[in-house]
Amino acid sequence: MINVENHPATPSNFIKNIITEDLKSGKVKEIVTRFPPEPNGYLHIGHAKAIWINFALAAEFGGKTNLRFDDTNPVKEDVEYVNSIKEDVKWLGYDWAELRFASDYFDEMYNRAVLLIKKGKAYVDDQSADEIRANRGTLTEPGQNSPYRDRSVEENLDLFERMRAGEFANGERVLRAKIDMSSPNINLRDPVIYRISHTHHHNTGDKWCIYPMYAFAHPIEDAIEGITHSLCSLEFEDQRPFYDWVIAECEMPSTPHQYEFGRLNVAQTVTSKRKLKQLVDEKYVDGWDDPRMPTISGLRRLGYTPDAIRNFVYETGISKAYGQVDRQVLEHFIREDLKLKAPRTMAVLDPLKVVITNYPEGQVEWLDAENNTENPEMGVRQIPFSREIYIEQEDFMEEPPSKYFRLFPGNEVRLKHAYFIKCNDVIKDENGKVVEIHCTYDPETKSGTGFTGRKVKGTIHWVEATQAVPAEFRLFEPLINDEEVDEEVEVEQEVAGDVTSGDEGTEAPEKTFLDSVNPNSLQIVQGFVERNMMDAKPQDKFQFFRHGYFNVDSKYSEPGRPVFNRIVSLKSSFQLPKKS
Repeated sequence: MINVENHPATPSNFIKNIITEDLKSGKVKEIVTRFPPEPNGYLHIGHAKAIWINFALAAEFGGKTNLRFDDTNPVKEDVEYVNSIKEDVKWLGYDWAELRFASDYFDEMYNRAVLLIKKGKAYVDDQSADEIRANRGTLTEPGQNSPYRDRSVEENLDLFERMRAGEFANGERVLRAKIDMSSPNINLRDPVIYRISHTHHHNTGDKWCIYPMYAFAHPIEDAIEGITHSLCSLEFEDQRPFYDWVIAECEMPSTPHQYEFGRLNVAQTVTSKRKLKQLVDEKYVDGWDDPRMPTISGLRRLGYTPDAIRNFVYETGISKAYGQVDRQVLEHFIREDLKLKAPRTMAVLDPLKVVITNYPEGQVEWLDAENNTENPEMGVRQIPFSREIYIEQEDFMEEPPSKYFRLFPGNEVRLKHAYFIKCNDVIKDENGKVVEIHCTYDPETKSGTGFTGRKVKGTIHWVEATQAVPAEFRLFEPLINDEEVDEEVEVEQEVAGDVTSGDEGTEAPEKTFLDSVNPNSLQIVQGFVERNMMDAKPQDKFQFFRHGYFNVDSKYSEPGRPVFNRIVSLKSSFQLPKKS
């Protein structure tokens, strides 16, 4: 379980108030929640909020949280996703009381379905998926009864057993709950609760060829595990009447209750697993952990920390309403987390060679540089300085505009941690491009000596050339250009839509969102870092002077040739609103 001391109490919210009252009244003795992802993709930033809500609320009241995989649709699920989800939950700082799988309960679910048939509450339907969809009605028109709705209990039991035995093809028959085809809630119009799918299951192998639908399985799982508060996002609100119907009609031993909260949506971010998978499958990104992806593994590879993500979801709070959060809020929390933790160093991303003509050839001196000026406890490092250095191309202009205070012919600047240098000559190639500049330095101006003879307006960073470490830098922009992506509609379709065939949800997704993919979301540049970065390890984080916070990439870095992902730039005008 989580360390409560390291996790602040959840802010006041309606779910917390419900739990408090339930404990006070004696309705429940212990709080039991669950985080129930389907293993059909990697977790994303929206899941981080659901994880926090379930684990933090239970821990705050001395309860427990299970991690449960709702693996009822083997067509889309895989052990890879199971393993990644477990890794992400633990990386975020949480641990579960029990690890469960929906597939652990398949026998019990089957028995409960048989009970419904015996009670006259379920029937086998021979209609095709298209026919069921057409007869379901609309929000303003009632549905039509299936011609198979009044089959006898005996015939339904026989057909259901034959479905289990594998006599029928995918989509040939389904088992439906018998509720009310004229209900104003479409989810109660005889929803499908079992479908045929001759698919190997990652946990049960080939034991089953029929699988329960999520909406039927989920309440049964909650009841078996003794879940007291089934916390889920708002798109499940319309499913709650069916949730309660299943608990009651299946005569479950306990009665959990479902409560819904608003999802976490981040601007310019897609969180639909279906869309994220499409980005992976169609090679828009290099995997689920691509640093541009909003997945937990992508954010981890980019360089985000568990503390930053937890603080972010804490700040967004818990409410019943949908809301969209600006990306700058998320970026604010990683800056806040790293500003006292990340060593500060220098890197040149677009190098221009500088030769200091009056510095002794072959000489190297070592200069002191603070590792973090805001955190003196991080100490100092030694950096080499010699006749040849690299600076940024943008820090030199042959014909500068007014108020340009960096290097140009005749101008003097300070080298961070080093000396004043003055530009004297410019070396160009045959095309007229500047490839090298020649400067002189003033040995009296060494940083830290207290020199006060004159002042300069510009300070630039640099890397000593002979010991510089070649490095690759990956600079990211949002993967999606549009501020808003139609996420809610898609989730509704996934949860409550056309799920009558054997291959639920495998129809080709719409590609319209791909029109919003930013073709310039990744820029790769080559440059240099200080020699002390030679031994930088994957997931090491640094603040590069003027450039921002960077993380050593875990996929492409090699010993002696690091690859850095820019996590976030240094500055933003964004500030959190003050709490009243």
